[in-house]
Amino acid sequence: MPLLSVRNLRTWFPVTGGVFRSHIDDIKAVDDVSFDVEEGTTVGLVGESGSGKSTIGKTLLKLIPATSGEVMFEGKDILPMSEDEFRPLRREMQMIFQDPFGSLNPRHTIVQIIGEALEIHFPEMNRSARRDRVAELLKQVGLKPEMMERYPHEFSGGQRQRIGIARALAVKPKFIVCDEPVSALDVSVQAQIVNLLQDLQEELGLTYLFIAHDLAVVEHMSDQVLVMYRGKIVEAASAEAIYENPQHEYTKKLLAAVPDLRRIGV
Repeated sequence: MPLLSVRNLRTWFPVTGGVFRSHIDDIKAVDDVSFDVEEGTTVGLVGESGSGKSTIGKTLLKLIPATSGEVMFEGKDILPMSEDEFRPLRREMQMIFQDPFGSLNPRHTIVQIIGEALEIHFPEMNRSARRDRVAELLKQVGLKPEMMERYPHEFSGGQRQRIGIARALAVKPKFIVCDEPVSALDVSVQAQIVNLLQDLQEELGLTYLFIAHDLAVVEHMSDQVLVMYRGKIVEAASAEAIYENPQHEYTKKLLAAVPDLRRIGV
């Protein structure tokens, strides 16, 4: 059984108009999408801005309500679950966000930001135990434990994304949606974050849905690649097959538009 199985997923946003703001149309951000994610693997989801890929990630974590379909996580359909029913699974399913600055509360120190997740999901942990766990997480992502008393603005973009990764790891998840985690970073820093994510996957047995608009990054990270265009998956194949022998014209255009990360040593 796949860790995650998505069937006929639709996430539509209604369009209203007229004096009475009646329903006149739908924006079909995600339209009849199906795929599986095997445990311990990375599925790359690639497409240009507006293709619906980030909407899929947020729908899987119930941050956006689905219109219809089925999302099975460890054999359980999570879409019909109430928030109370789904709360225990939030520990298992986490997200790394695109903007490493906007996703961190600028008024909180790093120990507060990461410790908040621990406080919510592990209420039995005391303050000392939480600090020890934050120190361990910072070391795990390549930062120094003494940095935990600093604020987000005191870090570089790459360091802030490492903090975002540490926050996602805090509750020991099985599945992480990586929502364009390197697109806001310099190319050389992108390589460092990609390598860190791969090292953590090998060390912790993590499963990723890796969302990006850059096929070169996705090809390097992923076992399986899904190409998304206008709310639909137009091509699905192994990373090697997508890169060496793309079939869909849209996939070929994506490949032609991006640099090869192997040139910078990823």
